[in-house]
Amino acid sequence: MALSAHLAELSEKHKLLKRKIEEELSRPGANEREIQRLKVRKLKLKDEITRLSMNGSTRH
Repeated sequence: MALSAHLAELSEKHKLLKRKIEEELSRPGANEREIQRLKVRKLKLKDEITRLSMNGSTRH
């Protein structure tokens, strides 16, 4: 898979997680454990996107 396609896929997953977090936070009696789990996944994706973006820009 090309780097740009992989980055686009990761960005889309990041956006979906952001929406899931927002939805969970808007619910009465939001599940804090689930929110934390989603936030950790979202942060890991962001870190991977950043790492891949930096590696890709140094290959030119």
